[in-house]
Amino acid sequence: MIHIVGVVISLFLSILLFTKKGKSRADLVLAFWLFLISIHLLCYYLIASDKFLEYPYFLGLEIPMPLLHGPFLYLYATLLTGKKIGKLYCSFHFLPAVLAYIALSKFFLLATGEKIFIYENNGIGYLGLLKIVHFAILPSGIAYIIMSLYLIEGHRKNISNLVSHLEKINLNWLRNLMIGMSLIWLSILLGNDISTFTLVDLFILSIGYFGIKQVGIFNNNVITLPANHLEMGLLGVIEDESSITTKVKYQKSTMGYTLLSEIHLQVTQLMQQEKLFKDPELSLNELAERLNIHPNALSQVINTLEDKNFYDYVNGLRIEEFKLISMRPGNHKFTLLALAYEVGFNSKTSFNRNFKKKIGVSPTTYLKQQKLSLQATI
Repeated sequence: MIHIVGVVISLFLSILLFTKKGKSRADLVLAFWLFLISIHLLCYYLIASDKFLEYPYFLGLEIPMPLLHGPFLYLYATLLTGKKIGKLYCSFHFLPAVLAYIALSKFFLLATGEKIFIYENNGIGYLGLLKIVHFAILPSGIAYIIMSLYLIEGHRKNISNLVSHLEKINLNWLRNLMIGMSLIWLSILLGNDISTFTLVDLFILSIGYFGIKQVGIFNNNVITLPANHLEMGLLGVIEDESSITTKVKYQKSTMGYTLLSEIHLQVTQLMQQEKLFKDPELSLNELAERLNIHPNALSQVINTLEDKNFYDYVNGLRIEEFKLISMRPGNHKFTLLALAYEVGFNSKTSFNRNFKKKIGVSPTTYLKQQKLSLQATI
């Protein structure tokens, strides 16, 4: 019964994505992948329940399908992380599955009775091909999971240099799904079809859960990411030709220490005077515009003189501001979380994680050490 539920949910989610307004290429890839999963689950259900005798035209479709899931995952991760991928390169990843289907073309042309006979006799006449396909499935799955995880880690590092908030754009939800896929491939390694497809059903339920929870997957509430700071071109406030020349210089060359120090002083003064870090969605681009410099130049300044990425730099300022305002008696009537929001954090999890990373203890422990008492702690 759970397999039927998996088929229905994956098909339903696929339809949601196909009919979504303003869908992206990533949405289309996920939609096709979910449709593929629904067909794969249906094929397994028919075989496991011996209903393939009633629906023999599905026979053989499921054999190369495991070779398709890895490429779909990798393509989806590639598009979500903003990487460019050519059609030829994309097609290359699906080539093993295509070749397997071509090799099975003779089987697909057989009469219904012959197909059933082959299935009832454990693939007689196609044992060599089945061994090749099965031998390729496991390394294919493992390789694509590793490559996809590598993409996500690179994405996390890139956006840490661009924004001061990561919670909704760090793709941790996709990384969690990949862990689920790893369990599926582990089950394949152990050779247990029942546990494998049960895990696939749970994987589909997870996609549904994370898809509803995550902004922009099954709806149109998309979070706009700044362009990659290595490819963004000329951004910011451009008023005259000299300004353009300066920005191009910052973009294409490494600045000297004197210039770095001058810009760093401007950044520090701006942050101290206007406390821009209190904006929960402050980005590298926005701060660069305020300084009228190229984002690449600002990134170089922060990385060089602060020895931090933009994310850690801004959140470090927020934590220092929190320490400052938590000492004021007038703020003791507020909760710890209220003060965290006041300094620019947009979630309890983000505040706790960044605070412990910088200070070494949790916010609650820090307040106890300082003998400070707020209305409530988290």
